Parts: sequence; C-alpha cells; structure tokens
Amino acid sequence: MIAKMKKLTFLVYHKEYEDFLKEIREVGVVHVVEKAQGGAGNAELQDSIRLSSRYAAAVKTLRGMGVLAGASHAGDVRKGEEALKEIEALQQEMQRLSHQAQLTDKDIAVLEPWGNFEPRDLARLAEAGYRIDFYVCPEKLFKEEWMTEYHAMIISQSGSRLYFITVTPVNSPVELEVEAVRLPDKSLASLKENKAAIVTKEADIHKRMEELAATAVPDLEAAQASVHAQIEFSKVELSADSLADNKLLLLEGWAPAASVGQIQEYLNTSNAYYEIADPTPDDDVPILLANNKFARLFEPIMRLYMLPKYRELDLTPYFAPFFMLFFGLCLGDSGYGLFMVLAVTIYRLAAKQVSDSMKPVLTLVQLLGASTMVCGLLTGTCFGFNLYDIQLPLFQSLKESISLDNQQMFNLSLILGGIQIIFGMILKAVNQTIQLGFKYAVATIGWILVLVSTAFAFAFPSCMAMGGTVHLVLLGIGLLMAYLYNSPDKNIFVNIGLGLWDSYNMATGLLGDVLSYVRLFALGLSGGILASVFNSLAAGMSPDNIIAGPIVMALIFLIGHSINIFMNVLGAMVHPMRLTFVEFFKNSGYEGGGKEYKPFKKEVISE
Repeated sequence: MIAKMKKLTFLVYHKEYEDFLKEIREVGVVHVVEKAQGGAGNAELQDSIRLSSRYAAAVKTLRGMGVLAGASHAGDVRKGEEALKEIEALQQEMQRLSHQAQLTDKDIAVLEPWGNFEPRDLARLAEAGYRIDFYVCPEKLFKEEWMTEYHAMIISQSGSRLYFITVTPVNSPVELEVEAVRLPDKSLASLKENKAAIVTKEADIHKRMEELAATAVPDLEAAQASVHAQIEFSKVELSADSLADNKLLLLEGWAPAASVGQIQEYLNTSNAYYEIADPTPDDDVPILLANNKFARLFEPIMRLYMLPKYRELDLTPYFAPFFMLFFGLCLGDSGYGLFMVLAVTIYRLAAKQVSDSMKPVLTLVQLLGASTMVCGLLTGTCFGFNLYDIQLPLFQSLKESISLDNQQMFNLSLILGGIQIIFGMILKAVNQTIQLGFKYAVATIGWILVLVSTAFAFAFPSCMAMGGTVHLVLLGIGLLMAYLYNSPDKNIFVNIGLGLWDSYNMATGLLGDVLSYVRLFALGLSGGILASVFNSLAAGMSPDNIIAGPIVMALIFLIGHSINIFMNVLGAMVHPMRLTFVEFFKNSGYEGGGKEYKPFKKEVISE
C-alpha cells in the first residue's frame, strides 16, 4: 500500500532561510520539491557535483585494485580529503611516468639494433672530420660497393633487414636510396637505466596505492557523503521561489501523514509561516510504500519496473504470492530449492555481520527456495532424480496425493495464468472505482462476469451448463455492462463501437496472455531434463577406476548442476518478472510513473 502524504508549504524570511533548512533537515521527514533553479545552472553546485564524482572515481580505483581492506574503522572526512589529493597526485605522476616509459621504450627499440655507444663519441668523430650515418634497408638492396665507396659496415640484421653505417669525411655527402635512421641523443645503457628507474617509481606508486586501498576507502566515502550532503542542501536551498523583492522565500514539500505531528512540533516554535494540506489530483506526490513484512520483500522487484502513482493501487502485495509460486514452478527442482535455503541459512549463521540492506534479500531468497522445494514435489524432481522412484512410504504417499504429470503441469500453468489475469482485472475495477468512480469500472466488471461465468461453466458443467439459461443470462448482463458503459462520458453508439473493439482485443490479447504462462511449465521441464542429462554424463563419463571414477563423477555432477542452477535461477527470476510486468500489470490497468519519497535529512558522517 501507499502511505498517505500531506502537502507542506513554507514561507520564510530570507535571513532565516538557511537556519530554517538546517532545522528541517534535522527533523528528516520532509521531501522537498526541487525546482529548476536547484539544478545545473549554479556554478558552486556544479563544483560540488564534480568533487563528489572525483571521490567516487577514487573509491572505484582503490576497490578495483583487489586489495584486502584492513580493520574496519569509522571514516574521517579530513583524512578523506587528504587521501583524495594524494591519490590524484599519484595518478597524475603515474600517467607522466607511463608516458615517459612509452617514449623510452620507443627510443630503446630504435637503438637496440645498433648496440650500446655514447652519442658524444659521434660528436668527437665529427670534430675530427668524420661523420657516421645510420641506415636500414632490405638485404637485397644492399650493395657491396658501398663498403668501399662509403666505408659501409653492417652492424646487425633482423630477418631480411640490414642495419649498417657509413663512415665518410664531414664534407663528403652520402646519397643512398635507402632509409636513413635518426637516433636518440642518449646511449642504450642510459635509456635502459632510465626505464629501470621509471619501473621502480611505478612500483613505489602502486605500493602506495595498495596501502591507501587497504585503509583510505572509509575516509573517502565519509568525505564523499559530506559533499553529497552539501549538494542536497544546495539543491534544496535553491529550490525556493523568491517573493516580495526576495525578502520572502516560498518552499514546498511533502511528508507522510503519520509524521506531520513531528513537523508541527518544530514549526510551532519557528518564525516560519506554514500550511498543511491534502494533495490535489494534479499534484505529483512522492511515493512511500508501506507494506507488511512479506510484501516489503518484493518491493525491489516493483522498483525494477516503476513505482505506482499516488492514487493508484500498489500492486506489490498482490503480485508477491504469484511471483513466489511462479519462481518455484520455473525452477521446479526440490533439490535446488533446498540448496538455496541451506546456502542462505548457513551464510546468515556464519557471517559475522549482515547489513540491514542485505537481510531482506536473503530472506527473499529463502522464501523463493522454499517455494521451489514445494513446487518440485509436484513432479518429484530433486537434482535431476525422481523422488517418486524411491520406494519409501513418504514419497509414495506424496506421489499419490500431489504428483502431476506433464499434461497436468501444462494445464496448471494455464489455469494459474487465467487466475492471475482475472485477478488483475478485478484490481483494475477497484483501481478505476478509487480513481474515477464506480461507473468507470462497470465495463471492466462486465468483462470479468463474462470470463468468470464462462470459466465456471467449462470447469463445472454440472453446476452451470455452458450455453445454458443461467450462463446466457450472465453473459448478456456482462456484455451489456461492457458495451453500454465502456466510456460513460460518450454516447451509446460510441460505447457500442468501443465495446466491439474491446471484444476483438479481449479475444486475441487474452488468449496470448494466457498462453504466455506456458513458460512456467516449459522452464521447469527443461531444467529437470538438463539436470538429468548431467546426472547421466556423471555416471557415463566416469572411468572404471575405484579412485578416479568417483572423483570424476563428483566433479561432473557439481559443475553440471552449478551451471544448471545458475541458468535456471536466472530464468526463474526473469520470466516471472515478465509475466508480472506485462500480463499482470497490463490487465490490472497499471500506469506507474511515481517518483520515490526521499526525505531531506542529514546523513550520519563520522568527523
């Protein structure tokens, strides 16, 4: 369900505005309506946003180094600021060294074919009247006469390329139609020393970054949180409308109705004028979901789609049982469900500390695992084996009472699909009644009457014959409701035309929607077949050796079922989501598009 909200309007004297915001932030329940002036146009705000991005990049860099963090400690904002400066300086130095290393490697590659010599020796030869030129050419282009004419000497050879020099008087030009080489002004030995020094400096920087990765992340996060708090405060500060020559500031916000008393206690002691009102139909009210413990576990799935609008039904409590059942049918293996439950339970017992945000996720996994265990008993599948082949009274009793064959599982999938779709249409009628009035839900109720009466006549012909008097009367009433009240504000002929169009959409769309639920049967069947294939591979591919045989069998079994669990759990999450977001939400008339309630409050930061 959606928590009731109240609209708050504040009128504050400009000199008291900043103090007023600080007090509101301490109360921590007001969702402030941010205006356009609280966005990208403010230079100071943009500087803070860029600073927050720098902190995020630094944290990502340190975590990406894969260094095991040291003992956990409360983050220190001042240390975080110093760490950011050091990290950015180290990164800049690393970039400079990397660029310098690339240039040095390039010079080394040029000099290596010529060997190690001092460039100053070439200068001394030039002073003595001789010049040395460096060339490279394919072996087939080298001419023997160059050795006599230019005193050419081959220095080295790489594949078919020759590296040679010529020694000639300074004033004697050398004209060779080959590639001349320009060498660096340093010796090969000095370049290699420089490269070694660069590598050492890079290693020192990397070591220092590892030290920071082990200790500085909490400090950086604390500093980032501090900047983020400044950003949020600035956005709120810039979201007020100026009145009376900027002497008064008008601020709007929202708060849960249950928290209004807490706000009034503060406002009654302040100098600000305020009004508290109920939201109007045109207001864009932030959404705060207030579900019970069970439905709250499925709220993250709802958020993957979108939050409802304020005056809509929150469908989370209504799709949650279906989702849990559909997951179990898609995974369809009691062994896999047991593995999920045990794995999460052992983790919760063994973990020293589980964060509050992770606890609902782990509980959800346990519930989905339990659903899989129950649904797996419908087919008797457990790690690809059939439990009902075991001649034990318990399993044979379960086989007689709840076991279903493939045809029955196929029928069950379609029946569940029909139930969820009709349930969704009932919610649509309720939603239309709440938002628009009962007359707008009459057509939907008519279609529900048509579908339910037809399904009942098909399933229980002894109670109501298909095409009998009672069935025809119910069909007639339902169709009249659907045709005459399709659009209550339009005339009767338009309503009949729209009713005929809805009949076509109902006949085609409803059939496709119901058939979509066949995936519940297909995924469970395919997962069970693949599990049995891995079992056969484990038994058939193991060597006939008393030691190696069981080891190979266990490895194939574990690897195969690990792959199967991963793929099937992924499918068991995605396909029930698809059925929920498409078939169920569509037939429920769900619109969505609500924005989340985010109160303006001070984040806890360790200074």
